Amino acid sequence: MQRTLITLTVNGEEREVAVLPHHTLMEVLREDLGLTGTKHGCELGECGACTILLDGEPVLSCLVLPLAVQDRAITTIEGLERYGRLHPLQEAFAELGAAQCGYCTPGMLLAGAALLAKNPRPTPTQMKEALAGNLCRCTGYTKIYEALEKVAERGEVEKHETATPASSSNGIGGKRQ
Repeated sequence: MQRTLITLTVNGEEREVAVLPHHTLMEVLREDLGLTGTKHGCELGECGACTILLDGEPVLSCLVLPLAVQDRAITTIEGLERYGRLHPLQEAFAELGAAQCGYCTPGMLLAGAALLAKNPRPTPTQMKEALAGNLCRCTGYTKIYEALEKVAERGEVEKHETATPASSSNGIGGKRQ
């Protein structure tokens, strides 16, 4: 089968990739671009393990063809940090033990980060709605919701979203190698 050369903007970088027309965005991210944080799950759009952000909105990458998103901004879990600093939600997940086996964690983090970017002070109901498409079989969700609440209470998302190389806490900036 013939591959098609396309350009995707992934984690702020333009990437050229030759894709098979029937491959999903999840397959291209994992297999062709080596971004294995996007997980294979049900491949039916029911579990949320393959969640990415498309123009800042959570999307199930197992249901998207890469040819359809060439002009859109794609963010994977690998691109959630800014200038070498983890997203506050990633830090809260680590602090509170919100990740168990880790399989659902990238999808949960991206869905939660998208919620916090739109609404830095979400209600418990809004948190549950934002994470409703992401299944976890380990944690029972309590620690995940606590991590979201912790970040919302601290107001850290605004600081993270506006971070620049000069304002990051560790001074690391510029493009990744």
